[in-house]
Order: sequence, then C-alpha cells, then structure tokens
Amino acid sequence: MLSLFKNTVFLIWLLCSLASITVFSSIWALQKTFMVAKLSAEITSNTFKHRKEIKKTISKIKAKARLKRIITMLPIAGAAAGIYFEESEFQEWLIDNPNGKRSDYLCEIAEITSEIIDEVIDALPQSIKSGENLLRATTPECTRTK
Repeated sequence: MLSLFKNTVFLIWLLCSLASITVFSSIWALQKTFMVAKLSAEITSNTFKHRKEIKKTISKIKAKARLKRIITMLPIAGAAAGIYFEESEFQEWLIDNPNGKRSDYLCEIAEITSEIIDEVIDALPQSIKSGENLLRATTPECTRTK
C-alpha cells in the first residue's frame, strides 16, 4: 500500500510539474511572439520614417544644386557665386579630410565629374555624341599622392 501511495504521489507531482512547465512555456512563447510583433512594427515604422527623411534630403540637395546652376548663369554674380560655392565645398571637404590638399580635392572632384559626364554623354542622342572623345582628350590625368 505504501508503494501505491508513493507511485500516486509521484505521478501527481509529475503531472503537476509537466502542466506547470507547459503553462509557463506557453506564456513565455506568447511574450516572445508579442515582442517580435512589436519590434516588427517599429522596424516598419522606422523604415517609412527614414524613407521620407532620405527623400527630403535628396530633394534639398537637388534644390541646392538647381539654385547654384541658376545663380551661376548670371555673368558677374555667377562667377562670384561659383567661386564662393567651390570654396565652401572645399572647406567642407577639409573637415572630412584634415590632411588633404587642394590638389587632392580637385582630383576627387574631377573623378566624380568625369563619372557624371560619362553618364550624361551616354544619355545624349548619337548625333550629339561626337564631342565625347574631344572631352576625354582635353581632360588632364589626375594622379593622387597620399
């Protein structure tokens, strides 16, 4: 009789333990599921928020470039504005490259400009592309020294 009592107590203890483990595991899984759902919603929200900020920044950069182009179309004011814009961009570049020289800046600008000119020339109709080789021939080679 004592052995039947021991077995019954053990089985009751085992069933209670397994039931409590099951309940706690279910609660834990639900908590993690809700946490994942919350983080997913935050990620989606941040993605849309940053997408708007990026578009706004790009629009500002385009507007600034457009304004510079318009100002530089004016003969005397354009020349003064062009010099001012280039010097301010050089000063901004110096912040990122404190040991840089003006020749390094000019080389970097020449490389970027060359890439943009290539894209513009590729977009032109074939009848206008005749100056392509002339442009490349007149552009000096830029070698950087670091």
